[in-house]
Amino acid sequence: MTAADATSESAPCDEAQAVAAKPRRAKAPVLTPDELRKLACELAVASPAEHDQLTAVLTAAQLNQLNHSWALSARVAQWRPAGEWSRWLILAGRGFGKTRAGCGWLHDLAVEVPDARMALIGATLNDARSVMVEGESGLLATAPPGLRPRYEPSRRRLVWPGGAQAQLFSAEEPESLRGPQFHFAWGDEAARWPAAEALLANLQLGLRLGTRPRLLLTTTPRPHRWLKALVADPACVVVRGRTMDNETNLPAAFIAAVTRDYGGTRLGRQELDGEIIDDLAGALWTRAGLDGCRVLAPPLLGRIVVAVDPPAGSGAGADACGIIVAALGIDGKAYVLADRSVQGLAPDQWMRAVVTAAGDYDADRIIAEVNNGGAMIEQLLRHVDEHAPYKAVRAAHGKVTRAEPVAALYARGLVRHVGALRALEDELCGLIAGGTYHGPGRSPDRADACVWALTELMLGMRGTPGIRNL
Repeated sequence: MTAADATSESAPCDEAQAVAAKPRRAKAPVLTPDELRKLACELAVASPAEHDQLTAVLTAAQLNQLNHSWALSARVAQWRPAGEWSRWLILAGRGFGKTRAGCGWLHDLAVEVPDARMALIGATLNDARSVMVEGESGLLATAPPGLRPRYEPSRRRLVWPGGAQAQLFSAEEPESLRGPQFHFAWGDEAARWPAAEALLANLQLGLRLGTRPRLLLTTTPRPHRWLKALVADPACVVVRGRTMDNETNLPAAFIAAVTRDYGGTRLGRQELDGEIIDDLAGALWTRAGLDGCRVLAPPLLGRIVVAVDPPAGSGAGADACGIIVAALGIDGKAYVLADRSVQGLAPDQWMRAVVTAAGDYDADRIIAEVNNGGAMIEQLLRHVDEHAPYKAVRAAHGKVTRAEPVAALYARGLVRHVGALRALEDELCGLIAGGTYHGPGRSPDRADACVWALTELMLGMRGTPGIRNL
């Protein structure tokens, strides 16, 4: 073998050894979710100089991760929870940004865990594709530059450039989640899932990859037993939100229309405010019934009364002073005009609120329950307005028993609510036949005042002395 031959044969070996011997640059670690959150908070309030200082210490890979992170553009309520958790529930109204939060989370995970296997579950397969993947706020439209996943419709799969994958599933097929394994899962509009409990059980059993499998559910609420149990579970991080929280990103015409048409109604409280609205078994009033008696404005009115359920004490811990304004319409129906109840005020202060309500509505009479105040109620009234027309009423039965004849008036279509009276309606729906109360607060003070007002108008004095309009 010649020297030239030896050189030519040994060169590749020497080159390989040289490459092997060359020290490799360590791959820069990505920022953890908590580090991203902290940095995003600091950058949000930083001056230009402080901004430069905060980002100067980042590697190129970390800076690229930060610039593409959802945390920089998300509202705080859309950020993933800090610390250790396994289940995250976003329970919010339409337009809050639930889908956008889910997409932002998955895009971040695709960077943080390049080999991640994820599940996407929609109410139907079409929902999963058209909303979660292809929608205006879906995964394809919201992908950061260079991180747009490849959608493979025939395989129901998305693949991110780094290798992370997400499989699409339909909630209509809960058994399809038997077998597959995942690091993470996102289920959208879970309250619409037809067999949610079976699907969640299968999904939970499949979340077994990695050291910290996690599940996100985004939904507008419905009064399902499983959803209420999830909300009550201390191991589940629950984020609540309203449509109006995202007002700056929604058309003004949309906000005006839904507020006008649904504000304060059961549907509005569920679909816009993200509340779980449920009817109690045996309740004297139902949400649907109250929605059905709602009007935008009253007709010509006759007699108007202000009814008062005085509190037994005062201060922040005392019950509310129920103050309800109601009137008798020319059509023979009663109209609940306003809830002017107050809480935490001293006696002379809540009595001034009563007199103000009477003056605002030109009421014919103030009606007050005197079981807990006796003559003191009238003395308070005379101290504020010595000429106010007044009638004392004394309760001979419990609040629920007194409410039953008035609930019958509603059932017969003889009572209307003018606009949304949310706090009052919550209390009415908490009155249970048989004498119990399961509504908000310790006592149905607004509901009791409403019962006194309608008793006076519809079950006491009859007739319409004169006609007027507000």
